Amino acid sequence: MGFVGTSEEEWDAIIRVHLKGHFCLSRHAAEYWRNRSKAGEAVDARIINTSSGAGLQGSIGQSNYSSAKGGIAALTLVQAAELGRYGITSNAIAPAARTRMTEGVFADMAAPDDDSFDENAPENISPLVVWLGSPESRDVSGRVFEVKGGMIGVSDGWRDGPTIDKGARWEPDEVGAAVNDLIAKAPAPQKVFGT
Repeated sequence: MGFVGTSEEEWDAIIRVHLKGHFCLSRHAAEYWRNRSKAGEAVDARIINTSSGAGLQGSIGQSNYSSAKGGIAALTLVQAAELGRYGITSNAIAPAARTRMTEGVFADMAAPDDDSFDENAPENISPLVVWLGSPESRDVSGRVFEVKGGMIGVSDGWRDGPTIDKGARWEPDEVGAAVNDLIAKAPAPQKVFGT
């Protein structure tokens, strides 16, 4: 269903499960670890959130899911910035793997009939999660990793792009030329899934 066809109830349900669900769990864990740190204990803790390619790039027909998963990516950045001083890292994965939901929808995600490498097997995601949860990852925080099959990538989210500073308030008839100049200098937006 598209953006206009999404009811407020459907929007709220997806945001509640995905974004609020991540908040509720990690907030209580972080409070526990922060209290231990403030009590003088050494803390070496991990938060590993689950975003999605849909949250990093958007996905046609999934405005609520994409928004929730994008919120999780942003939450990861804030957690990393706020919680590092307590010995807590926060990273996220954006996995692509076969699930019960995707099996029937995407024919190309079916398991191979032979013994060849199954790039869509959910087990392919686990090694990155194990590593992110280990002491070896203590210096990695505030990152979002895409993982599928044998591929691991680090996402490079929103960054400041080119700017023009007039040094004074813009007149409405000046803005169009400035925006066109900025767009010409900036990289093209990431393609939305389904377009």
